[in-house]
Amino acid sequence: MSASGDGLAPNKPAPHTSDHLANERTFLAWIRTSISVIGLGFVVAKFSVWLRELGARLGEPVVGQRSGLSLPLGLGMMGVGGLFSIIAAWRYRAVRRAIEQGKTAADERTVVVVTLLIIAIAAALIIYMLESQ
Repeated sequence: MSASGDGLAPNKPAPHTSDHLANERTFLAWIRTSISVIGLGFVVAKFSVWLRELGARLGEPVVGQRSGLSLPLGLGMMGVGGLFSIIAAWRYRAVRRAIEQGKTAADERTVVVVTLLIIAIAAALIIYMLESQ
C-alpha cells in the first residue's frame, strides 16, 4: 500500500508506457526530418534568386533562366517534407493502435516509400548540380 493509503503502488508506470514514449520520440524524429527537408527545399528554391543578387552586387549579371531547376526542385522538396509529416502522423497512429492491441507494428512499406523519396530527392539534386555547372 502506498503512503497515501489508496492501494496503488507508488510511481508504477501505466502498461506500455515505454512503448508509447518511444513511438512519440519516433514521431518527433519524423517531424524534425520533415522540417529539415522543407527548409532545404526552401534554400534550393531561392538559390537562383541568391545567384542573381550576388551577380548584381558584383556587377556581373547571371546569365540563364529566371529560376532554372531550383524553383521546381525546391518546391518538390518542400512538398516531400510536408508528405513526411503526413506519413509521420499516420505511422504514429498506426503504431499506437498496434501497441494498444499488443501487436508488433513494423511496416516495411513505409520504409521502402521513404527510402524511394529520399533517393528521388538525391537524384534530383545531383541532376540540378550537374545542369547548373
